[in-house]
Amino acid sequence: MKIVFWGTPDFAVESLKALLKSNHKVLAVITQPDKPKGRGKKIQPPPVKEEALKHNIPVIQPEKVKNNQELLNTLKKLNPDIFVVVAYGKILPEEIINLPKHKTINVHASLLPEYRGAAPIHRAIMEGKEKTGVCIMEITPQLDAGDIYACKEIEIKDSDDIVSLHDKLAKEGAKLLIDVLDKIEKGQIHKTPQNHEKATYAKPIQKSEGKIDWSKSAREIFNQIRALKVWPKAYTKFRDKEVKILDAQIIDEKSTGELGEIVEIMKDKGIVVQTGKGKLLIKKIQFPSSKPISAVEAVRGYHIKTGEKFQ
Repeated sequence: MKIVFWGTPDFAVESLKALLKSNHKVLAVITQPDKPKGRGKKIQPPPVKEEALKHNIPVIQPEKVKNNQELLNTLKKLNPDIFVVVAYGKILPEEIINLPKHKTINVHASLLPEYRGAAPIHRAIMEGKEKTGVCIMEITPQLDAGDIYACKEIEIKDSDDIVSLHDKLAKEGAKLLIDVLDKIEKGQIHKTPQNHEKATYAKPIQKSEGKIDWSKSAREIFNQIRALKVWPKAYTKFRDKEVKILDAQIIDEKSTGELGEIVEIMKDKGIVVQTGKGKLLIKKIQFPSSKPISAVEAVRGYHIKTGEKFQ
């Protein structure tokens, strides 16, 4: 089939790569405009644009999608069979959704109708889910509410964090996308309506959600740390300065004691901290104006001792 691909971040790159290796033809890629990034605020292209240009695929970067007659005319001239949307970043108007013969499908990183919205991977980890997945659905004007073509379930392991789970879901989503497109082309696909009464929403992550509340359980804080590892990073106060906790491990899930207290320094492992229920081993930490270091290095460099507190 002839496809116009809509996507922006790294998550979408896997699906674009899979399409380019498939029997389907990518006519064009639509992505967000280049934006300033990093400390130097240097203008950088979205990852999807970089991938498309490697393969000489035309790239379109509209400032707006709604009420954009020029974009609509371009899409009509391309005359695609279907639109594929993967983390594009803007809601498409109905006149665009319904333009192709097979309309518009989306790769979404949750087991719909659970976690509709912007941050499904983060929320699944933060809320302690044991499984998540990826679904291919038909896009409708309502947010992530369209009929489902197919889903693939994935286990969330304790060893997973936002980076590893993101990558797993991106790869599984890409595989599932090609399978669904092949079946749509052959007329061998069936759609299943979502149960809207069971819908939950994954609202965007706020920076304030990174603040650790040591009265929470070791499990809850562990989930927070690994879900927010990329941004905004879980943070706490230590010696009246904000430090970021980048990696941790659950030591036990039952003990109680003085909240945030360093109860043990484990040689060659890190810092053991008491939570509201259980203990956490802090393995990687970042102090202000410093690079991330192991907790073992932090103990030596900052002379950290038992009895001190994270707050």
